[in-house]
Amino acid sequence: MNAIIIAAGSGKRISNKIRNTPKALIEINNKTIIQYQIDALKKMNIDKIIVITGPNYEKFNLKDVQYINDKNYEKHDILGSLIEARDYIKNDVLILYSDIIFEPKIIGDILDSESDISIAVDMNWEEKYQNRTEHPTTEAENVLLDERKNIFQIRKNIQGESNRIGEFLGILKFSAEGAKIFVEKYDELMRKNIGEFHEASTIFKAYITDMLQELIDSKINIEPVFISGKWCEIDTMQDLKIAEKIF
Repeated sequence: MNAIIIAAGSGKRISNKIRNTPKALIEINNKTIIQYQIDALKKMNIDKIIVITGPNYEKFNLKDVQYINDKNYEKHDILGSLIEARDYIKNDVLILYSDIIFEPKIIGDILDSESDISIAVDMNWEEKYQNRTEHPTTEAENVLLDERKNIFQIRKNIQGESNRIGEFLGILKFSAEGAKIFVEKYDELMRKNIGEFHEASTIFKAYITDMLQELIDSKINIEPVFISGKWCEIDTMQDLKIAEKIF
């Protein structure tokens, strides 16, 4: 199985504090975020790791990974960065945001999913925001579940019954069929040359959540994998301090 880590971004909230350091290379207890991820993946026997970089790509110096530099980073957002690695979005593949730290157990949980498209979801997400005052809950990438616990909405700032709302961690898994569905749907949308795309002004500026919502609207099932292990998103200096206490 391949794993693709999308590390092209710098992080708007934290970039002025870390200057020209890619967000994935921020250190927590003398270890970079992305190294935590690589170690967790290798513990779950995932050795083929592709890292998508952007500005300041030359600062990456990781062993045993393959790099793809997103030269068009300024023209698009995270979905566009992911598509730069489309040659690796086939067979079974994990896709990860580069600003999260997690226990290897969480990777194990999503690997156990037999669905074509699965995403990691934390249903206790609001607890994390009690001490996370610099990152508003309205910026969380939420999922809304129906009565059968199927996802029917994924975006920021979802309103509804709290017991049906979770947070997408930024970890997803495709089977070979799921990868094919994802890439073919993207190509179909590009041929149509659409304008606004869900929460984005255009598909070029879209998030992965916009694409997942498109798949949901197309009646394609996306399985929520409910996680229980420790994890942190690093988006502010406050997040950094919280992560240092946990990891």
